[in-house]
Amino acid sequence: MIRSLQKDNRVTKAVFAVIIGFAIVSMVVYLVPGLYDGVVGTPQGVYATVRNPGVFGRILGDTTSIKTTEVAQYAQSLAQRQNLPAQYLPFLMPRFEAQAQQVLIASAVEDREGERLGLTATDADVQHELHQGQLGQIFFPNGEFIGDEKYRAFVQNQLGLPSVADFEGKVRQEITSRRLVQFVTAGANVSDSAVRELVRKAGAKVKFDYAVVNSADLAKAITPIDSDLENYFNKNKARYANAVPEQRKIMYIAVTSANLPGGKPQVSDADVQAYYNAHKADYHVDKQVKVRHILITVPQGADAKTDAAAKAKAQGLLDQIRKGADFAALAKANSNDPGSKDSGGELGYVKADGTMVPAFQNAAMALQPGQTSDLVKTQFGYHIIQAEARDEAHDKPQAEVAPEIRSILEQQNGGKALQAFASQVAQDAAKNGMDKAAADHGLKATTTDAIASDATVPGLPDSAQLVQAAFTGKKGDSPRLAPAGQGAFAVYQVADVQPAHAPSFADWKSHVLDDYRAEQVPQMLQAKLGMLAKRAHALNDLHKAAAEMNVPVKSSDMVDRKGNVPDVGEMSGPASAAFDLPKGGISGPLNAGGSGTVLQVTDTAQPTAQEAAATFATQRTQLLEQQRAEMFGVYMQTLIDSYTKRGAIRIAQQKTGPAGPQPLGT
Repeated sequence: MIRSLQKDNRVTKAVFAVIIGFAIVSMVVYLVPGLYDGVVGTPQGVYATVRNPGVFGRILGDTTSIKTTEVAQYAQSLAQRQNLPAQYLPFLMPRFEAQAQQVLIASAVEDREGERLGLTATDADVQHELHQGQLGQIFFPNGEFIGDEKYRAFVQNQLGLPSVADFEGKVRQEITSRRLVQFVTAGANVSDSAVRELVRKAGAKVKFDYAVVNSADLAKAITPIDSDLENYFNKNKARYANAVPEQRKIMYIAVTSANLPGGKPQVSDADVQAYYNAHKADYHVDKQVKVRHILITVPQGADAKTDAAAKAKAQGLLDQIRKGADFAALAKANSNDPGSKDSGGELGYVKADGTMVPAFQNAAMALQPGQTSDLVKTQFGYHIIQAEARDEAHDKPQAEVAPEIRSILEQQNGGKALQAFASQVAQDAAKNGMDKAAADHGLKATTTDAIASDATVPGLPDSAQLVQAAFTGKKGDSPRLAPAGQGAFAVYQVADVQPAHAPSFADWKSHVLDDYRAEQVPQMLQAKLGMLAKRAHALNDLHKAAAEMNVPVKSSDMVDRKGNVPDVGEMSGPASAAFDLPKGGISGPLNAGGSGTVLQVTDTAQPTAQEAAATFATQRTQLLEQQRAEMFGVYMQTLIDSYTKRGAIRIAQQKTGPAGPQPLGT
């Protein structure tokens, strides 16, 4: 190598220069902190960037940018899934944003690891997934593609993604992620003994007596004198500095459909005709079949003997139906579908839209009224399907839908007229004052008493938006317009503002008492539970200990880990300690917050051999999936830690959430 470089060869010298230059650049990048960041800069609107670790990734590799808008959108999606009250979201959004940041960074790292291992999905893989995967029945009903236009509309309208390319990119990412999980967890395995132990725990049942110590009862026993409460109030003045919330007086003019000059707008036959012509697609009825069914379930992972028994039972019912037996009666007595058996197996109309599993849908759509299918096998078991009615695809005639269209147009036209009238009243109020504007239009201006931000305003169908808007404005602002429920608007103006302030002790005494008690109760509850448990163990008798301390004792039914016991709660919570106790065993203090218990087991039961056999396969799958999840979690955390330590993950913008990638699952 040295000899070749010593020759008078321009190409060789050029290669040598490149190697030296690359080495120098590499050393500079690593040895001068922050130089790379300063040179490259950070694109505006980017939360973080992810690249391959190492010098080659730093200089030559591409970079994945995670935009702040992506973080915000994903965090909003996480919040919506929780169905939380709107007032809690401002406090919880930082947590959802932190979770979104972690997921998006982990996803970017997954993509790079999948590419490194040669697991990246190809275009052909994506097309196969779209055709054969979960969305196959939507994009390829009956094996036929729905077309580019409908495909694009579904992606944008139903999935909320900007383009088909974005959607297919996410499909590619999901396939790659799935392959990476399979690659990393291929060695996962569980022993039969571990599965048997899980089956035993999951199927165990217990019955117990329990003594209940209630926080509310403890609170009632706390009776401080007024001087104690006043001392507490004075020591906690900061807590009560704004205890009385801000209140406002709102002057408003209610504008409803009944106030419209000239009354409700009329709808002509020509209007109905024009609407029908413009919305014909809304009145198209797809081919549909009204069906009922009987389901004989087959558990997931069942053996051939169990499957054959279910099939034989279903065939016996089908034979009875073909001989004239009452379908509805057989469904009520035999079907394993809890959602339809009580109504004789009624499912309503089935369409070829992919909402049913393919085998069921195809069999149902082939039936004529009165026909009964052969046995239909799905992942749920064996079905017997009977058609009750059938509608071929058609458009509803205008005469049939005219009343519905007329109602829609009356509502639309009335809404437009009402909004225009209310806007005119608001303009006049801004110009001439609330009282004169109301009088000029035959209306009345009303001023509320001082109300809080969660109050309702009388005389309006829904005053929530009015009150919310009034509490964001200022006293003396020009009159404005706010929706006030169905068929109503309100022109409003803030008449007075009473800021939040501290109450006097006399006015707030009952609240102070509640706070005083709330501060004392947790320690009292824990202390009393501890004394009760200690005494019960000493006597080896919960009933005697509870009687000495004047605590009521109740008895549970035989329950498993999924059960719920009054005053105890979910058996998967603190009361799960009962499953680790022998018959006669006494628990320690079980504090659930609002109340606490000490329990003594009176009976136990283990799953029968038949019950254990029925759940063995399911529990094996559950345990295996748990082990795979743990394996992959450790793998990804190690990978992200490595990326972070080697500077391959850079947090470019940080307004909320953690300062950097946090451990997955936090």
